[in-house]
Amino acid sequence: MTSSIREWLNLLVRWTHVFAAIMWVGQTYYFTWLDGQFNRLAKKAASEGTTPSIWMVHSGGFYTVDRQKSLKVGPEQVHWFRWEALTTWVSGMILLGLVYYASNGLIDSDIADISQARGIAIGLAVLAGGWIVYDLALRSPLGLSETMFALFSLLMIALLAWGLTHVFSGRAAYIHAGAVFGTIMSANVWFRILPSQRKMIAAAAAGETFDASLSAQAKLRSKHNTFMAVPVVFIMISNHFPVATYGSTYNWEVLVALILLGWVAAKVIRES
Repeated sequence: MTSSIREWLNLLVRWTHVFAAIMWVGQTYYFTWLDGQFNRLAKKAASEGTTPSIWMVHSGGFYTVDRQKSLKVGPEQVHWFRWEALTTWVSGMILLGLVYYASNGLIDSDIADISQARGIAIGLAVLAGGWIVYDLALRSPLGLSETMFALFSLLMIALLAWGLTHVFSGRAAYIHAGAVFGTIMSANVWFRILPSQRKMIAAAAAGETFDASLSAQAKLRSKHNTFMAVPVVFIMISNHFPVATYGSTYNWEVLVALILLGWVAAKVIRES
């Protein structure tokens, strides 16, 4: 592959990646915002005996949204939001391959003298392992306490950041941390949220009661996605500021601080 073809491929894939991520994250924040608004209106509506609805204005028109407890249309008329997550993850993996796995950007011999093949194996294992640890922890007793799960996650992130910066080049370490978050977010959508939604639609279409715990878990994972999205963007931007981030003597500590800052920013956005 010539350098010109590689550059055009990099550009087009990166364009797809960023635009798909914008659509995905925007939808995630929009629906979590809707949930928050409905929760605030629920008590007032219950006392007044009314059904809460949210009015919005956009693009020269007024829109009203109601939250339904039953399905009043056929399952084929329900719109799903899923391809944006998959497109973001697939394009991100292609970029990871182009920029790091098929080039010399992954390994820094001054940090760890390992082969490219071993580095790729470690990188892919970290992505898969990150999802497995997150998923098992969330389904364990740790997942019952938001505080305990957050503390556990912070500890795992610190270990991940330290480990990556002692195996890969600084830039590759940062991007792999972001890729772990992106993999968890996409896996949440495809392996946990969408299956719950399928069961919910099937139960509603059959006139049966839906398992509320599945809905709660899907909503929790969607919430987690909003908290991971902001740090991922920070990590993407960090590539343009090597002195302050991955090139710093305290690169893994800076990475953990950026992730914490992203969590705070996500909380502010969610509650605005």
